[in-house]
Amino acid sequence: MKLTSTVVLLAALVASASAHIAMMRPTPRGGYGTKDYNGRVHVYIGFKGQKYPCGGYPRGPVTKMKAGEVIPVLFWTPGITDTKKIPTKKLKPARHGGGFCEFSLSRDGGKSFQVIGSYSYSCPDVYYSWPVRIPRNIPDCKERGKCLFAWSWTAHLVAQFYHNCADVEISGVKKGKWPTKSIQLYNFKPHPRKTFPGDGKSHDKGSGPNQDEMKKNLK
Repeated sequence: MKLTSTVVLLAALVASASAHIAMMRPTPRGGYGTKDYNGRVHVYIGFKGQKYPCGGYPRGPVTKMKAGEVIPVLFWTPGITDTKKIPTKKLKPARHGGGFCEFSLSRDGGKSFQVIGSYSYSCPDVYYSWPVRIPRNIPDCKERGKCLFAWSWTAHLVAQFYHNCADVEISGVKKGKWPTKSIQLYNFKPHPRKTFPGDGKSHDKGSGPNQDEMKKNLK
């Protein structure tokens, strides 16, 4: 009986972990879904050794970006098979009531991340694209392993923090300036515990990007 109960419990934990959300486009370190190196890229920092920054994953495929380009960020959850399109079939992503998402860049391999956009309340959600603009006046960033595009999420219903990074090559402008605002860090040591307001939807489709926030992110 004890062995059976343990097996059932472990199966439930695995199913729960597998339903979380990861950045899908641009392709993050660690991949996603069946391309996930160890089955954990879509879980929170601190889960079974998942490390900050970038989940602790090594360098991944490079996505080329340009100053001023709009990046249509897409998210992944189990059940998504076409990773180039927003899903239409009903899935069960663990959205944890939404929360607060920040999109950022790093030029030092993840030692620091500077914010270029954010969405609140209903973020993240696999049923929408979440557009963010690369700053128009950013300089080049082309050193492999140093230049990163990142998504971070502090959830609403649980005190969890998620962090995915994509290796990027940015073609910038001469005498450009790097953004200066640092991302917010919560829910893993030594950072404080916090949850953000959300839409309360655990698995259902949310309302998508707030239009005012979208306009701000696309300036």
